[in-house]
Amino acid sequence: MDESSSSKPTKTNKIESVLECFIFNGRWLIAPFFVGLLFAVIVLLIKFFKQLYYMGSSVFSASNQDMLVAILTLVDTTLLAGLLMIVIFSGYESFVSKLKTNNHEDRPAWMGKVGFSGLKMKLISAIVAISAVELLKVFLNSAQYSSDQLIFKIVIHLTFVVSGVLFAHGKIIIN
Repeated sequence: MDESSSSKPTKTNKIESVLECFIFNGRWLIAPFFVGLLFAVIVLLIKFFKQLYYMGSSVFSASNQDMLVAILTLVDTTLLAGLLMIVIFSGYESFVSKLKTNNHEDRPAWMGKVGFSGLKMKLISAIVAISAVELLKVFLNSAQYSSDQLIFKIVIHLTFVVSGVLFAHGKIIIN
């Protein structure tokens, strides 16, 4: 084989190039998932205002414990919405395309810098926080649960905590 024939694109190279382009453009297939998650944030916003309305309308009749549970529900909903936004931003930028915000002053500092392992750490941290809020709500209403249900909920929360610690420890060792 002489040098002139090796510089010409072969049929295999063209097929490979088309296939790689097709696969690369396939990343856009997951963009609708991020749009769907954005709609989920809108649904959470509606739920948040519904809970806020009920809390405000019962401010004079509800017990302190009921108000605390209502506030924790608002916190829980906010944490979940924040978690979804982290997934939307990081996932879109990691797997689809960079968000062109023209260095907007409100652009979160972590955007564009969080890799897949960083995203997983943010996710597990948010899940542990959400689980803690849910567990606190359960303890405030512990009379409504059996001992087995309480133990089960504690075990689930501790599973999240231990998973987060192990993941963070593994990340520290790897880095």
